[in-house]
Amino acid sequence: MEFNTIKVQLGESMAWINLDRPEVRNALNAELIRELTEVFDWLNSRDDIRVIILKGNGKAFCAGADLDYMKAMAKYSYPQNLDDAQRLSKLFQTVYFCNKAVIVDVHGACIGGANGIIAAADIVIAEKETKFAFSEVRLGITPATISPFVLAKIGNTAAKELMLTGRRFTADEAKDFRLVNAVVDETEMIDTERQYIEHFLHASPGAIAECKNLLRVVSGTGDPFNPVFMQTSMAIANQRISKAGQEGMAAFFEKRKPEWDK
Repeated sequence: MEFNTIKVQLGESMAWINLDRPEVRNALNAELIRELTEVFDWLNSRDDIRVIILKGNGKAFCAGADLDYMKAMAKYSYPQNLDDAQRLSKLFQTVYFCNKAVIVDVHGACIGGANGIIAAADIVIAEKETKFAFSEVRLGITPATISPFVLAKIGNTAAKELMLTGRRFTADEAKDFRLVNAVVDETEMIDTERQYIEHFLHASPGAIAECKNLLRVVSGTGDPFNPVFMQTSMAIANQRISKAGQEGMAAFFEKRKPEWDK
């Protein structure tokens, strides 16, 4: 398969995916969302792949939504926003329901929707200088499509603090909130990744798939047809066209404070 926004390398039992839009800090746009969904579907269908490792090329793992993508969304109608939100939700679902062990290495920045990706993964390794934020509320919207995966990962109390404030937080805080599994120096990233890969390769791939499904079922997130996924897509579509959403995005592009920021 050929891609424009990601690079894929296959090894024995493993696949590495690198987000490859370094000029915009791997910011999410429609093409990246589509290609990342496609590659996870493809790798999940391959019996020879047991572990998937996701990284980002350049200075950051993912800085949230691409500016041009955001500008386009600000002009979308409700049906267009709903369609877009469903595609984004589908990406998180594809990662979350993948039967392979999924490791994500993050560095630099992990903002907005990028947190949906890491929440949907199994293991997250963060370089210690990485900055995180659920910044949506500061744009007049909410982190709707990522919320089912974030809540399953870190729980309601942590989600309230991070999502309601929209503040930036450190890698060590992300570990305390259980959003990431390990915080390491840059020089330790590869060794830590290899340790997790070794653990996964000692386990039965069938048992890992069944265990992942078991954990989803027991936690109440085991149904890929759960109506909550549509509800969150509808929520963000409504918020994007709302007065607050329009004001928040306009203020962001005009580099000014939104009307509610006193």
